[in-house]
Amino acid sequence: MAVTYGTARLWEGVRIQARVIGALLLREVITRYGRHGIGVFWILLEPMLFTLGITAIWYAVKLHAVSNLPIVEFAVTGYASLLLWRSATNRCVKALEPNLGLMYHRYVRFHDILITRCLLEFTGATASFAVIVVVFYFLDVVRLPADPLYMVFGWLLLCWTGLALSFIVGAAATFSDTVERFWHVVNYLALPTTGALFLVDWLPHHFQDLVLWIPMVHGVEMVRHGYWGDAVVTHEDPLFMMAGNLFLMMIGLTMVKMAERRIELE
Repeated sequence: MAVTYGTARLWEGVRIQARVIGALLLREVITRYGRHGIGVFWILLEPMLFTLGITAIWYAVKLHAVSNLPIVEFAVTGYASLLLWRSATNRCVKALEPNLGLMYHRYVRFHDILITRCLLEFTGATASFAVIVVVFYFLDVVRLPADPLYMVFGWLLLCWTGLALSFIVGAAATFSDTVERFWHVVNYLALPTTGALFLVDWLPHHFQDLVLWIPMVHGVEMVRHGYWGDAVVTHEDPLFMMAGNLFLMMIGLTMVKMAERRIELE
């Protein structure tokens, strides 16, 4: 009887959480993109334009002459993977300010706001990546992924990394306004180390050991392994990335809880 009651309460909590996040998603879409023009389609177009712009620049400067890998496929897989977690963390740095009034509602918590913003960014990045690959495939510019399931696994692990980092920087920003400026600088400086611009196998062995301590490098390697299959040599370790994500998630959840207590005191 106690088990049944506990299970019922658990599912009730899940349903409430789903309704809260659903309502927050609708609000976020309307406040960010409005009801006029193409509106919600900017969720898809914004990351797509970024990815296509970077791909065009890489092709224009003839980076395809440096490697025998197709530069369009390399750019799309790399930059789309980078955009997946980078845009989520940037959106979550100042997530509290415009949504502070919502915290007076009983069921709305700070982590709901962060999850909502991450879901929106993940949806846009995923949809834009899928559309680009499909359209370019029919234009005979790229091939289809060799191992879609493995690529999706790496993609989901990158989403997890983005969520964990978003919790950390979103919570940290509630304690100091300088976090926003500091995080944008870190984001740019970290770009060469995230795996978006290189394959780990291209690096000297001592550099390989260093970059493989960075969780998102493993995710990008997994995405590219899933895309090209055995045509490339990759050095990912999914278990290491999952352990790193779990560690970051624990830090993020702890910081979010501290931030929520601070919000309640104010």
